[in-house]
Amino acid sequence: MKIAFYDTKPYDRRAFAKPAQEMGYEISFFECRLTKESVHLAKGFDTTCSFVNDEVTAEVLETLSSYGIGVILLRCAGFDSVDLKRAAELNIKVLRVPSYSPTAVAEHAIALLQTINRKTHLGYNRTTKFNFNIDGLMGVDLRGKTAGVIGTGKIGKITAEILSAGFGMNVLAYDVIQDPNSGLNYVTLDEIWAKSDVISLHCPLFPETHHIINKDSIAKMKDGVLLVNSSRGGLINTKDLLDAVKAGKFRGVGLDVCEKEHEYFFEDHSKELMQDDDMALLMAYPNIVMTGHQAFFTEEASAAIVDVTLHNFKAYLDGAPLANEVKANA
Repeated sequence: MKIAFYDTKPYDRRAFAKPAQEMGYEISFFECRLTKESVHLAKGFDTTCSFVNDEVTAEVLETLSSYGIGVILLRCAGFDSVDLKRAAELNIKVLRVPSYSPTAVAEHAIALLQTINRKTHLGYNRTTKFNFNIDGLMGVDLRGKTAGVIGTGKIGKITAEILSAGFGMNVLAYDVIQDPNSGLNYVTLDEIWAKSDVISLHCPLFPETHHIINKDSIAKMKDGVLLVNSSRGGLINTKDLLDAVKAGKFRGVGLDVCEKEHEYFFEDHSKELMQDDDMALLMAYPNIVMTGHQAFFTEEASAAIVDVTLHNFKAYLDGAPLANEVKANA
């Protein structure tokens, strides 16, 4: 069985090559993303394996179907890159990795929180230049403060646990589907906005959650709030966020995702002149810290991604139940 592996990075090769060989799968690693321009590379293969920024559009799916490909593998949790409706019409199965390491993402969210609160990035930049002046680096104690966690899936629950048990914060939670056994204090979004000193986003990107952080929700927040997003870039209206940062609304903003990450993330653009004003501003404000979608990037998470991705393919080939199938109504 042959897998066309798109958007390959060196760490993908290191992680996937040996386990795939042991399971009898032949992987061809392509550095380009899966798009309408590169889909032709999948001809003669049994499946494709793609990541978050690949473009599995209706046109791409139609081409894959013409090649006889009946399943596509996503080595990620997010599936908004796939036209699920067209996939269903073509009877193409879409298999993802729904949860590779919720701990990894939750811990990275906390790392971002600590960075924007205690300004460790600014302190580090100073000390590398032998500047040990700490003026302007003051943070706040988190113990006793209120944290709002939006989205209480596995990642959100672990984040809430760290904030509560680890930092002694009062945690408020919001989710359209509440878990009565979680012990979380569920409240309305308006209560999250009004009461939270820290807001951490952990919900999927759906039409209902698109731009959940916007000028109206920001206006309801406390002045000096700390905002963290390690979930999906589209949850935040970037222009509204930048306007609020410029106005001094936020003490700090920590981002592992952003709206325009598709154009930039996972690639080296350091030698280019940044033409995008929004991206330039996101990296210019000293109280915004952005990482390049690395929250998932731990040894444990990588091993889980490999295992689940390859066993998803095995389940399809064996005719076994597809526990990780994503359907159009997901």
